[in-house]
Order: sequence, then C-alpha cells, then structure tokens
Amino acid sequence: METIFFTLVAAAAVLTGLLVVTCRNPINSALSLVMTFFCLATLYVMLDAPFMAAIQVLVYAGAIMVLIVFVIMLLNVRSETAKRYTHAGFISSVVGCLLLFVSLYFLNHSSLTGVRGSLDTAVINQVGHTELIGKALFTDFLLPFEITSILLLVAIIGAVILTKKKI
Repeated sequence: METIFFTLVAAAAVLTGLLVVTCRNPINSALSLVMTFFCLATLYVMLDAPFMAAIQVLVYAGAIMVLIVFVIMLLNVRSETAKRYTHAGFISSVVGCLLLFVSLYFLNHSSLTGVRGSLDTAVINQVGHTELIGKALFTDFLLPFEITSILLLVAIIGAVILTKKKI
C-alpha cells in the first residue's frame, strides 16, 4: 500500500514538474510548481521527516511562490515574448533528455556506500528534528546560512529594482 501511494505521489510530482516547464501561461506554471512542492512535502512525510515537509510547504509553497507570482505580475510577462523563443523549447527538451539519460546512467551504475550518519532514529526521536536542525544550522553551517540570507536579500533588492521604472 505504501509503495503504491509513493508511486502515485512521485508520478504526480513528475507530472506537475513537467507542467511547470510546458505551460505557456506563467501563472499556470507557478500553480503547477506549488503542486510539485506539495508532492515533495508528502514524500518528506513518508520519509519520516515532518519538519522538512513543513518547511517545504511554508517556505517554498508559501513564501517563494508568493514572491514568484509577484514578480510575474510586476514584470507583466506577455505571450509575445514566449513566441520569440521557439527554439528554446527544442533546445531545453534536448538538454532535459540528456540530463535524464545521464541521471539514469549514474543511478544504474552507482552503489550505496552504507555509510550512515552519527545520529540514529532514537536520538532524533529523543531530541527532535527541529532542535537538531537548529543546532546544526547555527553551529556547523552558520556561514552558508548567512551567505544564503545575503543572497536572498540581494535577490529581493534586484526584483524591486527591476520593477521600478524610476528610482
């Protein structure tokens, strides 16, 4: 039963992922991306990672998608721009197929190392996902966390500058 549900959710994630890149209307693509995020959150729940599922829904399906929809609406993307780039669809399809074949090749020719992390399920259940992630984020990964926050701030400032005609 679990395998069937996983297969259905994974198929829905792949289908909505394809809709993200094939829809001509950017709003439909954004809504398909939201559905993809929800499918990925479901997969996180199935992998016994409820914190990651909650973050997936809150951050990606919530905040990032609102930002993307605002950028689409503020930039006023029209259908004429999509007509100019007809070769981009063919080239992106070829690149996508190439990436799919390379991914399948590496999946078929790779093996699991059997190396496990230092935390087991008992420690995770005792301490909790959120506390472990918080400790790792603010101790071991503080520099990447700060760099990511600076990059997000630069992206927000860039989006505001792009939408402003006069500053």
